[in-house]
Amino acid sequence: MKIGILGGGQLGRMLIQSALKYDDQFYTLDPASDAPCNNISHFTQGSFNDYETVLNFGKDKDVVTIEIEHVNADALAELEKQGVKVVPNAAIIKTIQQKILQKEFYKTHDIPSPEFQVVWDSDEKIMMPLPFVQKMNTGGYDGKGVQVIKTEEDYQHLWKEASVIESLVDIDKELSVIVARNENGETNIFPVTEMVADPKLNLLDFNVCPVLLTEDTQRQIDLITEKFLNAVNSPGLFAIELFLDKEGKIWVNETAPRLHNSGHQSQEGNTNSQFEQMYRVVKNLPLADTDAITYSGMLNLVGAEGYAGKVLYEGMEEVLKLPETYIHLYGKTETKPGRKMGHINVLADSREELMEKLVKVKSMVRVIAE
Repeated sequence: MKIGILGGGQLGRMLIQSALKYDDQFYTLDPASDAPCNNISHFTQGSFNDYETVLNFGKDKDVVTIEIEHVNADALAELEKQGVKVVPNAAIIKTIQQKILQKEFYKTHDIPSPEFQVVWDSDEKIMMPLPFVQKMNTGGYDGKGVQVIKTEEDYQHLWKEASVIESLVDIDKELSVIVARNENGETNIFPVTEMVADPKLNLLDFNVCPVLLTEDTQRQIDLITEKFLNAVNSPGLFAIELFLDKEGKIWVNETAPRLHNSGHQSQEGNTNSQFEQMYRVVKNLPLADTDAITYSGMLNLVGAEGYAGKVLYEGMEEVLKLPETYIHLYGKTETKPGRKMGHINVLADSREELMEKLVKVKSMVRVIAE
């Protein structure tokens, strides 16, 4: 099959790397000439936000998928009309890529998500009590487009554009669950992972799997995934980000209609990875089993503060000496502060051992510039 991917970043790269054991042709579209997919696919430089560019890119493909949601969904809808398979479908991409529509989707389908108010322009009065979270309607990812407004003084920092104003959850844990559905309606769910964020960068720092959850917490998550998969009406792989609050209630933070950073540890930690599963979804093949093999975790390799330019990975040789430790680099030649450049997966026999290993590896390696 000729499989087209909108976006040529690391998620597409790892999807292609995983699928190279099969017999398909991969085509990617990305505005950056040095995108991570440029040398492992039939690469086209161009905007995945431009209607005509996406239409021309996709019209001769058997299937088109995404590795970033901020794409031209109208062009994908036209491709569907022309008989090109789009996974996930254009309708759910359009819903999820707009925070306002995404929140209304949860409300319509009785999926628990924090209380919210829609603000279309700067003149609207905000009714949500402080503190609250502002999420820009479009364009946000990796902590961008999201801010917490805590005090009256913070009102001056409000973005003057369409947003979701959301009540602030008193978070105990941040969790993620990756679900998959193929065209035949077969579904599969990965074990829940816990996400530990870097408070400064607002980026995922570690993720850990499996997570010790109470029966009630797991039941709430199971109900959410069931409702989501019934409501989504599309094949696809979706990462549902969750909050567990301090009273034991689970809330949906947001959903990504694609491969996700919180599933990277599945490359070595699960019987099959999220990338293998995504390939099977795109091809409408039987879904892979996803059981956790052992305790697994991931840490992001991000550009260090104060360094920009040609990337240099400090400490990698020492990391390579460690058992059950796996380096994944993204093929990005230029680093800058906070930029995701790769990740490292670690396996262990217990959660305690896993956390010790992750902290140790994090202390050993830095992403700097030459």
